[in-house]
Amino acid sequence: MSPEVTGVVGILVLLVLLAVRMPIALSMATVGLGGFTYLVGWEPALAILESAPTDVLTNFGFSAIPLFIFMGVLASKARMAGELFDMARTVFGAWRGGMAMAAVMASGTFSAISGSSLATAATISKVALPEMEKKGYAQSLASGVLAAGGTLGVIIPPSIALLLYGLITEQSVGALFIAALVPGLLGVVCYALAVWLVVTLKPQLAGEPMPATTFGEKVRSLRSVGPFLIIFLIVLGGLYTGFFTPTEAAAVGTFATLVVAVMRGVGLHDIVSAVGESLAMAVVIFFMLLGAEIFGYFLSVSRLSFYISDLISGAGMAPIGVLLCILLLYLVLGCFMDSMAMMLLTVPVVFPAVMAAGFDPIWFGVITVITVEIGLITPPVGMNVFVIKAAARHVPLSAIFRGVTPFIVADLFRLALLVAFPWLMIGVLVG
Repeated sequence: MSPEVTGVVGILVLLVLLAVRMPIALSMATVGLGGFTYLVGWEPALAILESAPTDVLTNFGFSAIPLFIFMGVLASKARMAGELFDMARTVFGAWRGGMAMAAVMASGTFSAISGSSLATAATISKVALPEMEKKGYAQSLASGVLAAGGTLGVIIPPSIALLLYGLITEQSVGALFIAALVPGLLGVVCYALAVWLVVTLKPQLAGEPMPATTFGEKVRSLRSVGPFLIIFLIVLGGLYTGFFTPTEAAAVGTFATLVVAVMRGVGLHDIVSAVGESLAMAVVIFFMLLGAEIFGYFLSVSRLSFYISDLISGAGMAPIGVLLCILLLYLVLGCFMDSMAMMLLTVPVVFPAVMAAGFDPIWFGVITVITVEIGLITPPVGMNVFVIKAAARHVPLSAIFRGVTPFIVADLFRLALLVAFPWLMIGVLVG
């Protein structure tokens, strides 16, 4: 077989392995090693197997990942999520569907120091779901809004997904974070509008509104946002000005979060527990990075990405057609694959075609992460849905998937806006 055909066969084998539930990291490593051996030989393949773990584990850029994870876990230990939800409930609680809107606002704010969709969904659901159920919210709306709100952790900076995209494609992480700011805030607005539309059409899904609060009470409740705003500005400001590298920004942000957590009474036992939880999540990501590194060697020698780029160029397809095909691919894969694995697998393949089509790499990175984000709540493998299910075993899985449907529509609307009006991303010029 030619190298290009071998590359296609390798991807098909990888999809089969994922379908039979082989671990993602092991699947990518197995196919990558086997394909590289077939094309180059077993001795170079063994050399890759020897060097790849060192390359991944000693990559300074990747060191920001466990730090950003640790920031989110520390914030959870410091009970910041509860304060955020109380603040948002004070501001929006008197509206019809106000507690669901409060859950969206709390998720968006918590995302500003979490960087992880799963961590955001798990943390906010612990405090918001019981309160919404007490107020008579339907299980579908209460669980659906929390699963969708968690996806904001993927796009609102600091975002681990954007960090990985920047490292894979050698783009500025600071520029990616800045470009994602408006799309992230737009996601909060679209989700809030989706809640409003749902409770307007079906008022029975939302419980009775809370008693109205005064303007002074609303203003005083905003004080709980202070620590998040300070940490967010330190991280994003340092990256944007070039004062921090991504790893330095993550370290400074983690230290600031640790100070806030200690001031709020978080003890040594909770800090050690946070370290353990962060390491457990980071290890999973690093194993996936290792598998992607080995698989990347195989894709490189197969020249599949360049073949696809040449194929698209030869077909005379318009740039927008190339983009729509790639986004459709992501939407389909999102129904079956983990979002992180999907990025690690596909970005090296499609990125040359995107560059050949003339798109801005920063803009495409944000668009990619938003599209991947939709896969977190689409059936049958919506990771955020299963996180909510784990936190609320009494809620049927079908109810959660039914509840996220309006938010999937909201995400598609936001995606269409960003494709049509790329200037919505700060500092990004396309074409």
